[in-house]
Amino acid sequence: MATIFSPSALFSSTTTTTTTTTPTKPPQTPPSTKPHLPIPPSDSKSPLTTTLTTTLTATILATTILTSSPPSLADTPTYQLYYGTAASAANYGGYGGNSSKKDSAEYIYEVPDGWKERLVSKVEKGTNGTDSEFYNPKKKSEREYLTFLAGFRQLAPKDAVLNNLALSDVYLQDLIASADSVTSEERKGENGQVYYVYEIDGVGAHGLISVTCANNKLYAHFVNAPTPEWNKDKDMLRHVHESFKTVGSF
Repeated sequence: MATIFSPSALFSSTTTTTTTTTPTKPPQTPPSTKPHLPIPPSDSKSPLTTTLTTTLTATILATTILTSSPPSLADTPTYQLYYGTAASAANYGGYGGNSSKKDSAEYIYEVPDGWKERLVSKVEKGTNGTDSEFYNPKKKSEREYLTFLAGFRQLAPKDAVLNNLALSDVYLQDLIASADSVTSEERKGENGQVYYVYEIDGVGAHGLISVTCANNKLYAHFVNAPTPEWNKDKDMLRHVHESFKTVGSF
């Protein structure tokens, strides 16, 4: 007998239980905790950096000191003391014998080193009373000189003295005529001796004059310089101007 298989038997469902298995992850090891080192502020410097900076600063300072030129003694003017005799034209050239200018001097003033003495002629001494003169060889119009006139026991008023000096000095006439300002003052030297001090500020030149009476004579000391030289050498020129004084009896 043929065996008939039931379709149900053939097509019977086998219940399959599907189990979803979630893959198991291996246990994770927590990351190791590293100790946190403090981070120094950005502006802090390591000892090495500080040492290098200090060394570099010291090196620069030393180099600056070595390369900087100290004030040179050559920049400081030096002077020679001049002794003037105010001898008359008849006695020009000295008193003869072993007489020295220092022993017979009637006035003194200082002369910058390097300046040259100009020989004053007898004619010049006799006409305007010039007794001595020195000049800067680098700029001959920068100069100092002294004139004297006999027969003056005392000073006249300041304006009159300056005008009388200009009568025999063409340069002084021109300086006064072109002056922006003329100032005058009276000062007293040793033993109360009176000096008139004038300062003439011209367009192209500057002048300083000191006038006094002694030994029955009037002495006038002049310091003149073109404006560029005056601006450059004014301290030296004022020193020369202030160095003038008479010596001996008053």
